[in-house]
Amino acid sequence: MRDIISSLDFSKEDFLTIFSLADEVEKGKKLKLQEEKVVATAFFEPSTRTHLSFTTAALKLGAKTIGFSSTEGISEAKGENFADTIRMLENYSDCIIIRHKFDGAAKFASEISNKPIINAGDGKHEHPTQTLIDIYTVYKSFGSPDNLTYGILGDLKYARTVNSLLRGLTRFKPRFVYLISPEPLKARKEILSELNYPYKEIDSPSEVISEIDVLYVTRIQKERFPDEMEYEKVKESYTVDENLVNQMKKDSIILHPLPRVNEIDRRIDSKPQAKYFYQASLGVPIRMSLLYKILSGEW
Repeated sequence: MRDIISSLDFSKEDFLTIFSLADEVEKGKKLKLQEEKVVATAFFEPSTRTHLSFTTAALKLGAKTIGFSSTEGISEAKGENFADTIRMLENYSDCIIIRHKFDGAAKFASEISNKPIINAGDGKHEHPTQTLIDIYTVYKSFGSPDNLTYGILGDLKYARTVNSLLRGLTRFKPRFVYLISPEPLKARKEILSELNYPYKEIDSPSEVISEIDVLYVTRIQKERFPDEMEYEKVKESYTVDENLVNQMKKDSIILHPLPRVNEIDRRIDSKPQAKYFYQASLGVPIRMSLLYKILSGEW
């Protein structure tokens, strides 16, 4: 039974297997686990979509769920260390889904637990199941993630969804990727060094917006900034507004992992390119498919 810590834990075949199973779920296939399973959701950091979609996915598979969605009310508030919490959850469940504010928390948990660990976001490191959803949305919209031009806009330094997406795209063949951010929020060098496709770092979307097939927008990650003054300098660097969207291809799409703040004008929600709520709706079939593969022992 495998851990999912990084989007690099998926091969191209893994991505396509999950997509195919999610397609069947969307068409009405009833996935059910043959044995009773318990899924633990250990969310040491706030979450809405990820926590609820994982819980819904587990329940639809016939699994039971236990867990928490904040550190209030658990023994960590009394001083219990992270490792001991993971050991307790290992005793009570068949799979542990972890969100934590510290980079590497999910990897550390996987070294302690003999039960599968799924990373639901660790600090500014990664969020691999969000990447499954992101690339699945592209797959559903275009038929393939290959041979497309991507624009990734916003906080490329602290956004874990960006790190996972950039790594996940190494399993495919993007035509080109534009990394669009202000200088202080450029993608980290250790991520860029792993990329096997052409990319370019720029600071304005307007110069390339007409080329882009997939515009992936992220909020500025206020909670990750070590210095609030630095956040204040960049917090409203970009807004995707009607003027920008009107320059996009008619069949292009806009994605966002959510939550958004003010980086996408609400008036864009009704535009045909706006696919971020559709993207969020795919969280349950994707996470059902992943949990099924892991809990059934196929992976």
